[in-house]
Amino acid sequence: MQHILLTNDDGIHAPGLAALERELRTMGDLTVVAPAHEQSGVSHSITFLSPLICREVYEGDRRRGWAVEGSPADCVKIGVFEFCPHRPELIVSGINGGLNAGINVLYSGTVAAAIEGAFFGITSVAVSLEFDEHAQFDKAATIARRIIERILRRKRPGAELYNVNIPTAAIDGPVEVRVVPMDVELYSERFVKRRDPRGRDYYWATWEPRPQRRDGETDVTALAQGFVTVTPLQYDMTKYDVLREMSDWDLDDPA
Repeated sequence: MQHILLTNDDGIHAPGLAALERELRTMGDLTVVAPAHEQSGVSHSITFLSPLICREVYEGDRRRGWAVEGSPADCVKIGVFEFCPHRPELIVSGINGGLNAGINVLYSGTVAAAIEGAFFGITSVAVSLEFDEHAQFDKAATIARRIIERILRRKRPGAELYNVNIPTAAIDGPVEVRVVPMDVELYSERFVKRRDPRGRDYYWATWEPRPQRRDGETDVTALAQGFVTVTPLQYDMTKYDVLREMSDWDLDDPA
């Protein structure tokens, strides 16, 4: 029976984590290692200038897992090395409360945790659900578990990295899945300037996704149509065509 490490960026007490925990226990043994507090938007930050404080979390008499005073990537690192009884075969991060599609993938602590798992050569999956004040995480967890099971049956040998996003429309409607690339078009970003009661200026960052027209479907466009999206990712950011082009450049210091 495979061993699974489960984490997130919304914190150990997040409902999305609890829902996914219940579903993943049907697939294998499970170790839960999650941030003690919400860590949304921290990307791939890690803790190395201070010690990691970890505590066991119980649900009644059952040890549920470990809460870590650190980032999602920290949770995966210490989970693999210290808290899993043996090396996990699968790492799952989520369910995040809010989609992680388009360029948001680069900011996401949820996705960063999955990337950290891939660093260790372990197949890893990030799972996110479109934000809703009444989000149905249990239904989303069932959808996620079924997709993960299918991925594991069909994937290539060796470790792979996947990003799964579930729109609200898929919760009560038909679940149709699209395998699509990450959208890299810019979002429309701006800051709203306001003044506090003491006369000091402050700014709220706000944005709306404004993907430009492009050839082919992406995670952003497919989600807007109500499809669940699956995107295979890689963390090697080398631009190999330019690397080959630069191989004969003379960049030595003439001095």
